[in-house]
Amino acid sequence: MNQEQLKQLLRKISEVKIAVYGDFCLDAYWGMDSRKSEISVETGLKADVVATQNYTLGGAANVVANLAALKPKKLHTIGVYGDDIFGREMIGQLQALDIDTSGLLVQEDDFSTMVFCKRILEGVEQPRIDFGVYNKHSESTDRKILKCIQSTAGSMDVFIINQQVPGSLSDSFIDELNKIIADFPDTIFLVDSRNFSARFKNVFLKVNESEAARVCGVDATPDDVFSLEKVKAFAAQIFKMNEKPVFVTRGSHGLIACDKDGLHEVHGLQILKKIDSVGAGDTIVSTLACMLAADATTSETMEVSNFAAGVTVQKIFQTGVASPEEIVEIAVDPDYIFQPELAEDLRHAAHFEKSEIELCYPLAEISCGEIKHAVFDHDGTISALREGWEQVMEPVMIQAVLGEHYESADETLYHKVVHRVRHFIDQSTGIQTVVQMEGLIEIVREFGLVPADKVLDKFGYKEIYNDALMEMVNQRITKLENGELDVNDFIIKGAVEFLQFLRDKNVTLYLASGTDREDVINEAKAMGYADLFSGGIFGAIGDISKYSKKIVLNNIIRDNNLHGSELITLGDGPVELRECRKVGGTSIGIASDEIRRHGLNEEKRVRLIKAGAHIVIPDFSQSDKLAKILF
Repeated sequence: MNQEQLKQLLRKISEVKIAVYGDFCLDAYWGMDSRKSEISVETGLKADVVATQNYTLGGAANVVANLAALKPKKLHTIGVYGDDIFGREMIGQLQALDIDTSGLLVQEDDFSTMVFCKRILEGVEQPRIDFGVYNKHSESTDRKILKCIQSTAGSMDVFIINQQVPGSLSDSFIDELNKIIADFPDTIFLVDSRNFSARFKNVFLKVNESEAARVCGVDATPDDVFSLEKVKAFAAQIFKMNEKPVFVTRGSHGLIACDKDGLHEVHGLQILKKIDSVGAGDTIVSTLACMLAADATTSETMEVSNFAAGVTVQKIFQTGVASPEEIVEIAVDPDYIFQPELAEDLRHAAHFEKSEIELCYPLAEISCGEIKHAVFDHDGTISALREGWEQVMEPVMIQAVLGEHYESADETLYHKVVHRVRHFIDQSTGIQTVVQMEGLIEIVREFGLVPADKVLDKFGYKEIYNDALMEMVNQRITKLENGELDVNDFIIKGAVEFLQFLRDKNVTLYLASGTDREDVINEAKAMGYADLFSGGIFGAIGDISKYSKKIVLNNIIRDNNLHGSELITLGDGPVELRECRKVGGTSIGIASDEIRRHGLNEEKRVRLIKAGAHIVIPDFSQSDKLAKILF
């Protein structure tokens, strides 16, 4: 879907009418103070202290908030809340969004507004405190709700039913609701129910994997893991049972759907920032509803909903919403997670002719035409001169995040920072250093330990890192020049021979690195293979708008009028492989152990498959067999 198609679909939302019935909730975020308070005279225990508090709409209320952000023509709400302070806060927030709350009823007896209280201590969520999870509707309340649904359904394009707690839907209520659904065949009823999906008839379903399994009669828990093929089978079975489209959410693995045209899949989005998945399901169900009402295809509906969820998961410690503008922005150049099941389970690996060459797709699906151009990453793909750069970057980033607290930070805080930094470095391998430093600034601000006026810009942090790295690299180059070490001590096994093989096949070779261009050229010359890259040697030039691996690949395609299948890209980082996939080329991941300069690094393998590698090799020692695949 291109940008104009996306914008056109989003504009159609302004003509749709949607109603929501469900469990209207409030999400409370309490920032806890680790210092605690005074000792209680009554209990002898130290009291906890809430330092900050924030309340956002949750459950069906968050579905409504997400719908409001998408700006439908009409939005109607039906539900129940308690006569308490939380209920009044929830109603106030809904009214602040200019939402008509006249369809929300108060049940005074034995009914508390549902609140999910999330206590955050030093950035980590503690066990929740929940209110209202054992609520039950009175018979009088159910009669009023059913009457509201009956009088509203016929004027709506889509009617969402959102259930969070078991007591809000009884068997008799669902039976009556099914009768109403049958009375309005022109209205789409979209159900998102944690406990009762299988009880509804003639509805579109939005379920997660474990809910889909339970609909199919499997005794599943939320912690159960299902293969892609199993999830597809669940989706197909549910569609056959219900004869209405079903959408199965898979968290970071994306979405599966089944309709009359068969199965559809959308990959999960690769997001480098810290994420919070709370409320993502609400975002998806609201976007599904809007897209279905706008007559989008199943694939379009899934794609837009995936983008919307990608927006809200980046909104930390809040049940955020996604506006049309934010959806358009994230859709400009998305990165996807490919084949997570294969990546995370080595048992599924398939190898070419009993070699170490892993085929991530069936050989017939690996699209190689007459290969004319080959783009190589440098560090970790050909050269190991910079082996250990992660160990240089990690302490630089940790010190930047902790600032003056570096020596005094307790073990818990220190290890949180270490974990966050390592995850970011792992996910950002292959992008320009200056872009990594932009990410570092976000992490520094995320932890909030460094005063705003002491946070450096990306070039300041890059200089600190580069100085430390180049000290190590220059020592190695000096040893090469002095004859203390040989170039073979720093070359991934078989890499130069494979470069020479491609050159002899009249393939134009390019070197593209996230390292500064001058340093890449100098290191390639020191290693003795710079002259093999007749297409050019590329590296960072300080201006990310003028150089990136994406720009290099797009220029090669454009300048040489190539079909994607005439291009291969080889690298040990996700960036070059993802960008190669986008232009239709064949991506080859180099999952090499850089210390030994041969053999498989399993962590790299996982990263490269998720980035979209068609083929993964540990090194170039079996290039003869790789050549059989490519030529």
